[in-house]
Amino acid sequence: MRLTGKRALVIGGGGAGIGRAVTDAFGVEGAVVVADIDAARAEEAVAGLQERGATAYPVSGDVRSRDDVEAMVAGAVEKLGGLDVLVTVVGGQVAFVPAVKLHEMADEDWDTIYEVNLRYVMRAVRAALRVFLDQDGGGTIVSVGSVTGFMAAPQQAAYGVMKAGLLSLARTVSAEYAADGIRMNVAAGGAIATAVANTAPDAGGEWVGEIPVGRLGRSEEVAEAVVYLASDVSAYICGQQIVLDGGVSTRGPFS
Repeated sequence: MRLTGKRALVIGGGGAGIGRAVTDAFGVEGAVVVADIDAARAEEAVAGLQERGATAYPVSGDVRSRDDVEAMVAGAVEKLGGLDVLVTVVGGQVAFVPAVKLHEMADEDWDTIYEVNLRYVMRAVRAALRVFLDQDGGGTIVSVGSVTGFMAAPQQAAYGVMKAGLLSLARTVSAEYAADGIRMNVAAGGAIATAVANTAPDAGGEWVGEIPVGRLGRSEEVAEAVVYLASDVSAYICGQQIVLDGGVSTRGPFS
């Protein structure tokens, strides 16, 4: 029980895929507030946890709204009596704007990807930092990232840039606040089997053979990495990322 006694907020944990897997993992091991833009989806996720005896509460809000993001953090603190862990999951490109080459990308689409991948994370982290600094014991932040943050992202340039920004943010937060017992890390996923991933332009499956382990990753595997980074077991990991890509980033072009 790596998260026993930990109070967590998972932003984007009500739906399917990685967010739901993270929510389920945290609900089993600790107390969790599930934040989702769809209130019914958050409530459904929480109901499933409560049926298993977990301490869980729903909140809803739009990550594109500063007020909503701050309200999510404040709501988690109110419901849980404090906050020990912040997890940010919301992100992506193909779910929000078309996948196109950079010369075809509209300014407003770039701004949308910024809003749903990086700006809200900064706002949530900022709000959580204020809570952590005001309580004993500090806190831990984990963001779900992507290998596109350090590898080329054809037709998803904005997404790759924002995911690179997540790691930079994690490093800076850790450098500034580690002495206060606060750290931030990133769980960077590769090709993970989710409903959203299936809408990507290269989701036909023909490239699965290029993954050294020979398969797509599972949402539960990402969730396990998030739990590890959120727990005291990883207390000496600070400002880093764990890569979950089945070995893709280990290969050169002629491997």
